[in-house]
Amino acid sequence: MALHFANAWEAVAQDQPNQTALICGDREVTWAEYDRRAACLADLLTAHGLGHDSKVGIYAHNSNEYVEAQYGVFKIGGCPINVNYRYKADELIYLLDNSDAEAVFFQGCYAARIWEIRRDLPKVKLFVQIDDGTESLLDDSIEYERGIREASPMAVKEHSPDDVYMLYTGGTTGMPKGVMYSHGQFIGAMFAGLRALDLPNPSTPSELLEINRILRERELTPICLPACPLMHGTGMWLGTLVPLLQGGTVVTISKLGLDPHLLWSEVEQHNVSTLVIVGDAFARPMLEALNDAKAADRAYDISSLKQITSSGVMWSQEVKQGMLEHQDMTLLDAMGSTEGGMGSSVATRDAPAETAKFKLQPGVKVFDDDDREIEPGSGEVGKLATSGLVPLGYYKDPQKSAATFRTVNDVRYSFPGDFATIEADGSITLLGRGSNCINTAGEKVYPEEVEEALKKHPAVHDCLVVGVADPRFGQRIVALASLREGEQVEEDVLIDFSREHLAGYKLPKQLLLLDEVRRAPNGKADYKWARRTAESQFNVTSS
Repeated sequence: MALHFANAWEAVAQDQPNQTALICGDREVTWAEYDRRAACLADLLTAHGLGHDSKVGIYAHNSNEYVEAQYGVFKIGGCPINVNYRYKADELIYLLDNSDAEAVFFQGCYAARIWEIRRDLPKVKLFVQIDDGTESLLDDSIEYERGIREASPMAVKEHSPDDVYMLYTGGTTGMPKGVMYSHGQFIGAMFAGLRALDLPNPSTPSELLEINRILRERELTPICLPACPLMHGTGMWLGTLVPLLQGGTVVTISKLGLDPHLLWSEVEQHNVSTLVIVGDAFARPMLEALNDAKAADRAYDISSLKQITSSGVMWSQEVKQGMLEHQDMTLLDAMGSTEGGMGSSVATRDAPAETAKFKLQPGVKVFDDDDREIEPGSGEVGKLATSGLVPLGYYKDPQKSAATFRTVNDVRYSFPGDFATIEADGSITLLGRGSNCINTAGEKVYPEEVEEALKKHPAVHDCLVVGVADPRFGQRIVALASLREGEQVEEDVLIDFSREHLAGYKLPKQLLLLDEVRRAPNGKADYKWARRTAESQFNVTSS
């Protein structure tokens, strides 16, 4: 039997039924209970006409219920659809309609939003409400726990490794797109990190159990806390799918927003071994919380923590070094996107890592506009491409699929839009997304490079950089920054400071100091907001 998420977790549940699979607040779920509850949800979905390849929206905060619902969808051979809980009515309608969702699991606090849009979703046959104490039950919906109580666990069934698993992108470069993979292909990629342990990729449930047995013997079975939302790839893939495939435990925090002191308390209470975050947006306040607790002589016990994994946003060298002062561990900075992984940077106390510098994964190349490989050390900028985990395509979008997933020299690659240079030693320096590249006076400037320079100033808490229309330069560089609590510094001082780290043409022409630099819940930069704010402040229109 080839691997599929459903039969993989069914095998783990049978092998270690009494081990803890999920923790949220004071609620712990064993593997046997996780499997039974998911099987009941699968029965509920089947009773309402859903089956193989049915799409099911999950519109919920981080929780045990999120993970259970996803497993239940896998058990019917269906495809869970991640729903951004910050979306408004029109965005929700677009996503659920585009994905062909036939059922929706939703957090109780969003009942009013579901009521507002339900008549615009004729394909949806079932609404399941997760009780969070904030809303009464929506008419014609089924309460989550009642749905489990009144169902019978669906029997285990055969699944194909060719079944489609899909994750919708955040829509930062347009409308959200469903990126499709096969289960077998994706699970293989989830085990790529075990190569360093000389363990092979499993291809059957029995091989999976053998690998998990070895991990237990080596005391490497993860207790993982995804600090970022499960509705995004980093939290779901690295923080949930990987540890569960390894027979581990997933700890979630349902409270919205990052509370770093609560996060460290959960690490301490549950002996968390792995944290999953999204760059400096998470790491900086987490480091400040550790520093504050230590200064107050009430330091957190984080001795169980072996690794912090980050993906998706820049993680600065000085923040990594600060974290390592509190705990001797591995800091894994993974570079990639929903469309594919590309490289990694590993930092330890003995081997610090430079900001935005990554070691290429096998099968990753950098091409110029004519699909010629960039020579290492040439200084040329090119487009990153990976031939490792290449998606099947975008759901219902053959045109974008053809542009992003294409063949060069008889090899199929994914080109997600990231730009980089290759250093003489073969490592890459990430420059950012081409869609955010600023063209000023004929020179290309990547926002992340300018942001990193400004964030080196000790007063700067966070920063985003955008280009706005300029009659002389085409675009001029504008920085939006927030300061650390209690700090004061003038805009021109920060611009002058960045001169120490940047070429003259990369310097911000203007800088706005704001109370907060807005980011998405997953920590990723909200460049649309930043550009609107800059244009409004300086009374310009988008270029």
